[in-house]
Amino acid sequence: MKLKSISLSQKVFFLILICIACSILFSFFFLHFLYKDLYLNSIRESVIYQGENTASHYHYGSLNEEIIEKIHWFNIVSEYEVIVVDTYDELQEYFPYQIGQEALISSEDKKILSQGNHILKEGYVKEFDRNIVGAMFPIHSETELIGIVYIYVPLAAMQEVFEGSIPILLFTGTIFFIILLIIVNRIRHSLFKPLTEMQVLSGEVAKGKYSSRLQITSSDEVGQLAEAFNLMSSSLEEQEKRKKEFLTNVVHELRTPLTYIGGYTQALKQQLYSSKEEADSYLTTIEKETDRLNKIVHDLIELNYLEEDFYVLDQEPIAMAQLLYDTIDLFKIRLAQHKIQYKTTVQEDVIIVGDIKRMEQVLYNVIDNAIKYSPLHSEVLIDLGTNYNMMVLTVTNKGHVIDNEDIQRIGERFFRTDKARSRSTGGSGLGLSIVKQIVTLHNGTFSIASDHQTGTVVTIRIPLLFEENT
Repeated sequence: MKLKSISLSQKVFFLILICIACSILFSFFFLHFLYKDLYLNSIRESVIYQGENTASHYHYGSLNEEIIEKIHWFNIVSEYEVIVVDTYDELQEYFPYQIGQEALISSEDKKILSQGNHILKEGYVKEFDRNIVGAMFPIHSETELIGIVYIYVPLAAMQEVFEGSIPILLFTGTIFFIILLIIVNRIRHSLFKPLTEMQVLSGEVAKGKYSSRLQITSSDEVGQLAEAFNLMSSSLEEQEKRKKEFLTNVVHELRTPLTYIGGYTQALKQQLYSSKEEADSYLTTIEKETDRLNKIVHDLIELNYLEEDFYVLDQEPIAMAQLLYDTIDLFKIRLAQHKIQYKTTVQEDVIIVGDIKRMEQVLYNVIDNAIKYSPLHSEVLIDLGTNYNMMVLTVTNKGHVIDNEDIQRIGERFFRTDKARSRSTGGSGLGLSIVKQIVTLHNGTFSIASDHQTGTVVTIRIPLLFEENT
């Protein structure tokens, strides 16, 4: 079975099995350590201690009745066996067994004992059917070896050592297993239930259904993932809504000029006019609607072009005061026709770094919008100045107040505050989208505020030239 084909749930299950196996192995080695190192070492130390203590009674190299009684009593009450003999042959008679298939005393052992050192002997004894640990201690007079003390103890098997703790181990192991099972089950439930739901909802999102949401029950990584999934679904739902609205607006904007063009073309083709002047008016309408259609297509292409990541501005210093004056001059005839007054407050030394054609486009669109939505005999205020290290341009008109909901959406493609999309105001709703994108490319900000007292105020902020910042 390939690793890629294993589900996450199975991987977690195998991981738990591996952890349990490692725990069991660790427990085995730990028990083995307790037996081999702790238990055996304690027996060795005890044998040596008892042997040295017994040998120390032979102060004068004689075996009196008192010592014999003590040794006899010790053999009865203790698990240790003590043998005191005068010669090696006697020791062989008292303990005629092999330890680990070797004789009890070798010639090398005799040399060590003759030097006054003790010998530790341990190994398997067939007659006892178990291992023993023993030690020999020499008894010396002033001139020679006069006796040997041999003390040994049969070792308990490992299961005998831990026989008393087996019920405790079984009880605690069972409790541990139950607790572990409950914890693993809860973790598995909390981990995989959201993931399973996420898998189901992902299929719904793939089909275009964005309304479903995951229920967040935890604040861990899985809960954060579910929250991110819900946020993604909300974003996709909003984008889908905007997409449908965008397509509706595109159809609406294109259908109107196409309807006029198609209708008047049929009228001219079927000669449904009474005079040459009427036919010329039809052609004029067709020309205007064609220009309108071309402008919509041009604005869409330009906006997409500006939104591309690799678009680069033609950077150069721009004297904003002169650019503003030149742009205002383009609207003097329209201002006079609409009987609209304009007032300017301009700081002459405002210089930024940017694309002069694009900034002219920004000024033109903003002023054009202000004039377009201003009533007759009203006033447009244009202010150019600085605030800290930013250029600040404000254009204010006294047109109708924009709702807060609409202000948040100004700058979206085809969005217009004129819900009726009246042909008298014209426009496709793309102008401010282009303005907003150009300002963003200049590392600036675009904002709109509107109330009954002040009117509608468009504010553009763009960083000043470096020398100006300094």
